[in-house]
Amino acid sequence: MNPPVPTPPRNNTFPPSDWSVLARCWHPVARSEAVTAARPVAARLLDQDLVLYRTPAGLTAAADLCAHRGAPLSLGTMCDAEIACAYHGYRYNADGRCTFIPAHPGAPIPQKLTLRRFAATERYGLVWVCLDASAAPAFPDFPAHDDPAFQVIHVPPFDWAASAGRQIESFCDVAHFAFVHPTTFAAADPTVPRYEVAPTPTGVHADFTSRVGNVSDPTAASQTWRRVYDLHLPFTVHLAITFPHGGRMVVFNAACPVSARRTRVFAIVARDFDHDQPPADTIAFQQQIYAEDQRIVERQNPEDLPIDLDEEVHVRADRTSVEYRRQLARLGLGRAFTA
Repeated sequence: MNPPVPTPPRNNTFPPSDWSVLARCWHPVARSEAVTAARPVAARLLDQDLVLYRTPAGLTAAADLCAHRGAPLSLGTMCDAEIACAYHGYRYNADGRCTFIPAHPGAPIPQKLTLRRFAATERYGLVWVCLDASAAPAFPDFPAHDDPAFQVIHVPPFDWAASAGRQIESFCDVAHFAFVHPTTFAAADPTVPRYEVAPTPTGVHADFTSRVGNVSDPTAASQTWRRVYDLHLPFTVHLAITFPHGGRMVVFNAACPVSARRTRVFAIVARDFDHDQPPADTIAFQQQIYAEDQRIVERQNPEDLPIDLDEEVHVRADRTSVEYRRQLARLGLGRAFTA
């Protein structure tokens, strides 16, 4: 028997058809290290409240709702390697089946006392959830994460009052550096040289070479820097930056659509140089860059990312954005897309 097709939650902020499309994709919802065997963790994806918990059998992601009286299981505790509801103490195992009712020990347990579980996996130090895994979605690549030549640095998650699509578009934009990031890394010259953009089976590939550096160094503008963006639909970007000295740094940006206009951004930096430098410096630098973007993106109007290319004006520097919107339409999102 096939599992039931998931439906949008009661408080859904997405158009139902777009919710169904996005539910068939993998999205990051938490740092792996945040989900321990000691306590359950709450998360939200596409307006669906989730509870994440660990048992000896592994990781479980389920609707944050006790099947007895609807209390949030994330308020509960872990007891004997099972999650226990804070309201009446009902316990559920890794499969989401109720195993114990404190009010009636030893009595038969109704089959309906079963949690609604979702596909969950862990990669790159993140917990990923797919609300509708029937389509077997592809997974974003991040080869540097497991390459011993690279030092991996996790930046604390960011919470933006903005749509995931707008966040991704900002991350891939190559024309805003001089105006949004003048004190962190941008060159004074805002000219955007011609660059190559192409669709891929999973998203968009853009290859951008310029004199915009990636450090707050006045000599950076006299050198050549290469940025290769691989955008995996719908909301993950792998940015590989080649420094003039040959070193490589990857910024892996994965945006979780918490709701239509709330986004949790997970950023991971991997570099094959400066391993002796404190990770805290890199984290602080990334936090400053993201804050500069956030100040703008949270105030964009419309808040939605328009799929219809006639709704906003585009120039040659916007080639990545234009192709991204085309690929979102190919994914099946409609004109009313709000993520």
